[in-house]
Order: sequence, then C-alpha cells, then structure tokens
Amino acid sequence: MATIFATKKGPNETISTLEGTDTDSSTSLDVAPLAEPAEERRFWFQRGKGYNPEAVATQPSVYDNPDTAKEFQPRADWENLHRFDPSARWTWSEEYKLIRKIDLRIMVFTCLMFMCLELDRGNLSQALTDNLLPELNMTTNDFNLGNTVFKLSFLCSELPSQLLSKWVGPDRWIPTQMVLWSAVAMAQYGLKGRTTFLLCRALLGILQGGFIPDVILYLSYFYKHHELSLRLGFFWTAMHIADILAGFLAFGFLHLRGVQGQSGWRWLFLLEGLLTLLFGLSAYVLMPPGPCQTANWSRGKSGWFTAREETIIVNRVIRDDPSKGSMHNREPITLKLLWKSLKDYDLWPIYILGLTFQTPVTTPKQYLTLTLRGLGFDTFVTNLLVIPSEALSIVFILLITYVSEIWSQLTFVAMIGQIWILPFLVYLYVVDIDTANKWSVWVVMTLLLAYPNAHAIQVNWNSRNSNTVRSRTVSAAMYNMCVQASTIIASNIYRADDAPRYRRGNRTLVGLAVSNFFIYLLTKAYYVWRNQSRDNKWNALTDDEKIQYVATTKDEGNKRLDFRFAH
Repeated sequence: MATIFATKKGPNETISTLEGTDTDSSTSLDVAPLAEPAEERRFWFQRGKGYNPEAVATQPSVYDNPDTAKEFQPRADWENLHRFDPSARWTWSEEYKLIRKIDLRIMVFTCLMFMCLELDRGNLSQALTDNLLPELNMTTNDFNLGNTVFKLSFLCSELPSQLLSKWVGPDRWIPTQMVLWSAVAMAQYGLKGRTTFLLCRALLGILQGGFIPDVILYLSYFYKHHELSLRLGFFWTAMHIADILAGFLAFGFLHLRGVQGQSGWRWLFLLEGLLTLLFGLSAYVLMPPGPCQTANWSRGKSGWFTAREETIIVNRVIRDDPSKGSMHNREPITLKLLWKSLKDYDLWPIYILGLTFQTPVTTPKQYLTLTLRGLGFDTFVTNLLVIPSEALSIVFILLITYVSEIWSQLTFVAMIGQIWILPFLVYLYVVDIDTANKWSVWVVMTLLLAYPNAHAIQVNWNSRNSNTVRSRTVSAAMYNMCVQASTIIASNIYRADDAPRYRRGNRTLVGLAVSNFFIYLLTKAYYVWRNQSRDNKWNALTDDEKIQYVATTKDEGNKRLDFRFAH
C-alpha cells in the first residue's frame, strides 16, 4: 500500500506525492534519503543555527515512487533527458553554489537585455524634453496616439512572438528581436513628422512585443518556481536601472543638439539604438538553448556547467514542476493546444489583474517629463529629477517580491501597491499642481511612481497556476497582453480638453485604484474556493483510487484534481 501526502511547491500550492511504505524494491526506490522541505533556507539571513550545507537538498517529488514516477516521465525527445535521474542527490552547498552560477551566467545577461528593451521603448520621454513635439509639429494628443499605436502593436505581437519563440527557441528569436528593433530605434534619427513617428512606434511595438514572455519561458528552464519569482523581481529592477541610466545618457546625448545641425533628441535615438544593437548581436552567442546545451565556440567546448551541475539543474527543476518534461525547447504550439490554453478560465482572474493594477500609475508616469517641464524645470534638470523615483522603485520591487515569498502570500502582498498609491492620486485630484510648490509636487510624483509594483509577483503567479509548458507559453503572453492593454487605456486617460489639471483624468485614476482592491480580493476568494472544492473531491478518494487517478486521468496541467492554485 502507498500513502499520499502533500508537498509544498509554492505559496498555497501543492502537488500530491506518493510514498511507498513497503520495503521491497517494487514499491520504493533504493536510493539515498531526501531532504525535509523545512530544511530549505531560501535566503542568506535564514542560514543560521541548524543549517547544514552538506545535508541532502533533493526535495520529495512524484518521482520517488514507481507507482507515480512512470506517469510523469519526461518525453523521449526532451533535450535534458540524458541528465534526468530520479535517484540523483545533492547537497545544499552544491545547490546554492550552482544557483549563484546560473545567476551570473544566465540572469545577469537577461537583465541587460531587458535594459536594452527599456532604453529603446522609453527614451521617447527624454526626447520630449528636447522639444520633439513642436519640432515635428505634433500635439500631446499625437503623443497619446503614438503611445497607443506602440502599445497596441506590442500587444498584438505578444502571442505570435511567444509561439514563434517556442518553435525556433528563445535563444534564437530573442537576439533576432533585439537586432531588428535596434535598427528601427536608430531609424528614428530621421523622423520627419507625425506619419513617420507613428510608423516607427508601430514597428518598435511589433518587434519588441513578446520579448518579456519569451524571457520568462527561457528562465523557467533554469529556475524553480519560487526562485523565478525572486529573479523576476531583479528582472524588473533592471528596467528601472535602465530608466536611471537613460536619464544620465539623455543628459549627455541631448547636449549634442547642434552637432551636424541636428536636434539632441535625434542623436539620443541613434546612439541608444546603436548601443542596444551591440547587445543584440552579443545575445546570439551568449544565450544557450538550455542548461545542457551551453557548449559552443564562444562558451567553451565543455560548456558552462559540468555533467554534475547539469544533473542538478535538470532534476531540481523537474522535481519542482514535472510538467517541464512534457515539451522540448524547439516544439511549436499547435492550434488545438493554443485554443486549450486560451480557454483556461482559471487563469482569467490574473489576466484581469494584469489589465487593471498598473493603470493608475502608468498615466502619471507617461506624463512625468511633460509635467516637470510644465512646473518650470528645464530640459536637463527634468531628466535628472526622474531618477529618484526609478531608484526607489528598485528598492520597493525587490522588497515586495521577497516579502511575498517569505510570507507565502501573493494576493495580499500584491495589494500593498494599490494601498500605497491611493493617497498620492487623491492629492493630484484635489490640489492644483500648477499653483503648488513645484518641489512638493515633485516629491508627490516621485513617491507615487516609486510604488511597490507587484508585476514580478503576478508574472510568476501566472506561471505557477499554468502548470504545463504549453499553458505557460500561452498564458505568459496573454498576461502581458493584458498589461499592455492597460497601458493603452492609461495613454488615453489624460486628454487635451482636460488640461492642465487633468481633474477628470485624476478622478478616474482614483476610481481605478479603489476598484483594484476588490479585484484582488475576488481573485483570492476564487482560488481559495477552487482549492477547497478540489480538496473535498480528492480527500473523498481512497489511497488506491488516488493512485488510479494519477495513472489514468486525462486531466492536464491546472485541471488535475491533485493540483492546487497559488494565491
């Protein structure tokens, strides 16, 4: 007889694991013992007394009992199959040392690539301070339209880009994206007016769309769920580091006004596009297809990881999520699988959050440089005054991401950002900032835009609740499409007929922030209800019926009766 127990995968998320109680080899694997989940010390400050770095770190999984192991075997064409070994054991010292190595080899360059994307899509804000609109005979409504065109193009290309990346491999598609969008970014040097401006914004959106979900899929090859959540926190801080860097770059590049008789903003587009082009070309040789495919002429004949390290990477990741062995990294998503993923209603609550949670802050952020110029700050001071909000954002994003993992809470921690922004939005609605002290307004805007952004938490939340590579591929794009749709909405809340106070627009932002409280609570209630419903059905089965279910079920991914949603 086998007993069934729950193994924690993430906050409020469990999978069922079967453990044989018989002593013969037909029901239990004759291998070294496993670690106790409680022994894991995810953060350095937790590794005090009682922490033994030489203890076994291998976590329990479905592969530890023959009755279930055969049901979760990776596919025969899985690229990491030669390193798959359910009997493999390793220590905490080996695991944490390897994670640091993955961070340096994979995560750091991934963050640099994201910085490139942010430079080329966000430098429009710096260009605005150098009289881009009047020189191109455009108005703020044209600026809003440009943002809308960019976001709509970005949104529409998300899913096709993600499907293409899954087909050819993110290590091939992401560098190609970077090279192509960098060329368009440099082409903005020759903008002539409204038409060329809108064309370039559309092309940038098409070529940059899908980059973020492509990267998330790529990182999932190397990290466990809770590790990915924390790394995504660093990933989004890279965006803010890029915005800080953009301020300093703009300060220098905009001083080139007059060189060759050209405006400073033209040099800004050209030189930053050239910089990101160099990183795009580097990505072709610095992005390995997967943990067992790091050897090539540029990365070394032996690759980045030893055979032992590859075994640890592969087995720790698939033990955490057995679904990662269900597709290989060059396999396309069929139309049938695409439709199955799109109609996964259990992920819709997170999509709705993606549509609403950033909107109250996005509108003031898009207008920040114009607002500061309107308060009387000059071009160069304005670009420097943007930096403090970006620096504070880095601190708060990392803090809120760590808190969500330490407390094992996603919903309530993600709500903190909405609580933070509400009083500042009320200030913008009540106070006439055109007559208020400009430094007071700058402090309010800085604190508003530095809010604890839950984006990294929710991206990983979406990934956890997908529970298959197929669904994760599509859901990452769908979630990001909702986020991009929210920016389209945000780009049209401040209108020219509401200027300069934008009283109507700020009232709308306050209403959205309040509405987000209820959306988060309803999302929490939905997942609690779904888990309780499954608990009732699962606990009503006998042990033999549970084994039979695991062996014969046609349910997949998050539709399995033994899967629990994170919340």
